[in-house]
Amino acid sequence: MRKDMQLKLIEKEKDTIKFEIENSDNTLLIPLVEELNKDEAVEYAKYTIKHPTLDNPVLVVKVKKGKPQAAVKRAIKRLEKVVDDLEVQFEKEVKKK
Repeated sequence: MRKDMQLKLIEKEKDTIKFEIENSDNTLLIPLVEELNKDEAVEYAKYTIKHPTLDNPVLVVKVKKGKPQAAVKRAIKRLEKVVDDLEVQFEKEVKKK
């Protein structure tokens, strides 16, 4: 059974945010980091996992302008849209057969 993800803020500055994500893995973090790095306001986004079975991932987002937490929210919204669009396409295909 999968545990719910939990975020723990580690550091928050004017242009950078860093948080630990408990009960998460590459499956969610790779698309999130990719979306963040597509954002023109983001200088960089990355995550690290010191030890894959002992440590939680730490996500770092640094922005050129605006607030880093706003960039994370925008990326999450874009990912939600991708999943919603996939669901609609899936439903259409299932109804064809």
